[in-house]
Amino acid sequence: MTPKISGNSDAQLVEWSLTGDRAAFATIVKRYQSLVCSITYNATGSLSLSEDLAQETFFAAWKQLSELREPARLRSWLCGIARFLVGKEFRRRGREPMHAAEPLDAIQESPSPEASPSMQAISREEEAILWRALERIPDTYREPLILFYREEQSIERVAAELELSEDAVKQRLSRGRKLLHEEVLAFVEGTLSRTAPGQAFSNSVLALLPAAPAASVGTGMAGKGAMLVKSDFLAAWLAPFVGVFAGILAHWLIVRAAPTARERRFQKFSFIALWVFVLAWCVVGQFAVRTLRQRYAWSDQPFYAVMTGFWWFYSVVVATFTVLLFRRIVAMRPQSQEKAAISKTTRTPLNLGPSFVIVFGLYLSCFSWLIYLAWRVGDQVSAGIMAGIMVVLGIWHFFQLRSPIGTTALRAAIGHTALVWGLILLILNLRWDVWLAAIRGTNLAEIHRILPVWVVPLATLTLLIWVGVVFALTGPQRAASKPGQR
Repeated sequence: MTPKISGNSDAQLVEWSLTGDRAAFATIVKRYQSLVCSITYNATGSLSLSEDLAQETFFAAWKQLSELREPARLRSWLCGIARFLVGKEFRRRGREPMHAAEPLDAIQESPSPEASPSMQAISREEEAILWRALERIPDTYREPLILFYREEQSIERVAAELELSEDAVKQRLSRGRKLLHEEVLAFVEGTLSRTAPGQAFSNSVLALLPAAPAASVGTGMAGKGAMLVKSDFLAAWLAPFVGVFAGILAHWLIVRAAPTARERRFQKFSFIALWVFVLAWCVVGQFAVRTLRQRYAWSDQPFYAVMTGFWWFYSVVVATFTVLLFRRIVAMRPQSQEKAAISKTTRTPLNLGPSFVIVFGLYLSCFSWLIYLAWRVGDQVSAGIMAGIMVVLGIWHFFQLRSPIGTTALRAAIGHTALVWGLILLILNLRWDVWLAAIRGTNLAEIHRILPVWVVPLATLTLLIWVGVVFALTGPQRAASKPGQR
């Protein structure tokens, strides 16, 4: 058997592990146990639960190791499994995460023969004091701090594990230390060092492993954490592209259904401009914001504030563009049809196939990302409700679209667009904090601390006011154009 050393790459260790080499996987566990345990402890505040979740993470990774398509990204893959399992545990318990330390006077010593290695290193009082000191620190500073003292106080290793620059780690550690009370700083440093997972943790993980990881992907493989990480990864890429493709196809058919060549040219140019903006903003814009966050080491509060403004501005541009587009088409259609000698009696409805594709594409592009987001965080009830709303509105719109093409059908489309926007804004206002808490594996109080509860409703209100102003300002132009239409 090939000897393994600590310097082997992740890709090489994964390759050896896939052959059933438990020693190679033991090296993986030793390499990333501090990182995974720190992530789960940072989220739960419980040493015993954090180690249980960390062991479950490595167990799931072993079972589904063959599904890791990029072995060099092993670290990110393990972190994704750990964060998913934390969120799943919170949802299973049906209560707030364990972020509140027990009162010291309520704790009684009751050693357990099955205590975890970390629990054997400290008492329950020490654990309670430890978390009481740490829980008041924002997650952005707490996670690097925990990992720093569990990684032999190496800034270089913490930066590599969290994919941050060393300067960013230094800034976060400095800020985190300042937030700790001076009286408990020495206690926290010593306790975190003593509770770092060691050989006992590695042995516990290896004792749970089956004979070998799965050699190939099969429908019967049920590695819960890893399988869901894989499905989340695929859905995260497929859901937006399916919605975008469906929307582009629907708009292409709408352009083809325009009654005159003049209107077709205008709609073609407008829809191309709209989708270029949407794709550029969602792909390039998001990448730019996240790059700036890493470059300047933004904490969660400024990052989420910037992201809120980012999507608010996007909504303003798209809403303004759509209002102006509809205004122009409403004004253009009677003139175009009059010049082309198209009478009301000669207008025909769209064929059955194009009508279905238009409706299906439009509503899928509007609701698919919301349904995916709700399903991803385990909110199946909301996902089902939104899917039902999408189907009902689609059927309603389909039968309206079957009426003869003209200004009446166009106004019906405007009404449906406004209704869909209103429903999306309502859903986001009702569920944004719940979904964000599930994604981060934290509670609502922490989310509302990072992003105050009034921010999203205020952004929604200003968006609606802006749309109303645009709608009012463009109204007189349409009215002024009517005399010329006669």
